[in-house]
Amino acid sequence: MTFGNNSTEDDINDLLQGRRLLLINPKKKNGLILIKTYYAEFAGPGSIVGGCFDRDLQKVIPVGKLSLIEPLTSQERQKGYLIRRQWVKLIKQITDNAIPHERAQVILNQFEHWFDANTANRVPDEVFALIVGVLPSTITKARDLVNRL
Repeated sequence: MTFGNNSTEDDINDLLQGRRLLLINPKKKNGLILIKTYYAEFAGPGSIVGGCFDRDLQKVIPVGKLSLIEPLTSQERQKGYLIRRQWVKLIKQITDNAIPHERAQVILNQFEHWFDANTANRVPDEVFALIVGVLPSTITKARDLVNRL
């Protein structure tokens, strides 16, 4: 069973909060921003989502042409966990930078690189701010700087 762009954010949120395990299709440019109580997390292609890791999920934001598939084997689930961990580590590298403006700039650049400028522009400043631990105004200023160049 697959879930794609026809699924609404509420449908996806309900599936994940129901502790269902799904994989973000590793063969497509897509992902989910998982908004938690105090932060947001990006799960990119190949990541497993749902289950016990996303119990505190508040909202999801699909990025790109979302395609979710069910992992059929324990090996697929294990690989999905490892890939999700890699995405967490990548975002951690961004947040390890002590300078907020640089964190904001890097997350914007990364999303434009992973997807495209239009996709990155559709993600609200507040959401990027939750991912890298900055104020939304810091993301706004970083976007404005890019648009002026």
